[in-house]
Amino acid sequence: MSRYREPLCRLCRVEKTKLFLKGHKCLTDKCPVERRAYAPGQHGRSRRRILGYGLQLREKQKLKRHYGMSERQFHLFFTRASRQKGITGETLLQSLERRLDNVLFVAGFAHSRAHARQLVAHGAVAVNETRVSVPSVLVKAGDVVGFRPRSAASKDIRALVEAMRSKAVPGWLEVDREGLKARVMALPARADVTLPVEEHMVVELYSK
Repeated sequence: MSRYREPLCRLCRVEKTKLFLKGHKCLTDKCPVERRAYAPGQHGRSRRRILGYGLQLREKQKLKRHYGMSERQFHLFFTRASRQKGITGETLLQSLERRLDNVLFVAGFAHSRAHARQLVAHGAVAVNETRVSVPSVLVKAGDVVGFRPRSAASKDIRALVEAMRSKAVPGWLEVDREGLKARVMALPARADVTLPVEEHMVVELYSK
């Protein structure tokens, strides 16, 4: 699978918003978006207006990069969402929020979504006490996400969770930091997506 190997902070500057790709750094004054709130490159400060297709593309790129997905993965999620009942854009966002790597991140069990994917791929995470090694698995209401016994005993994991204790947790998750578990109380709603994105533009882009 293709992998982005350039500086992650450039992606935030391109989209002109924080995508929270660098963990704690995104919350400090060292965040490049705070220091240079314009696109990187020679023409980053240009005032060129973006219209039509350009706006739709930027919204899609912003959403895809926020969740750390490849183009192929993102298109697959959109295709699945378009086949379900309901509003396609909201269904897409709900599916993205239900990804296992995202659940670990928003629950405060990982520094970033990339870190969460690494934990899952290395076999440190369990869903309903069953080992899961695929970061894109979708959780369901009632599922319990946590660490496997060996990982739960790790001092590094404990220190990580303690450092993330102050992180706000969305209402659809119930987090037990002592037990290193998070229960999915309900499916996420549109209001639970904090990224400023206009999902209808993504739908319009793929509908052409």
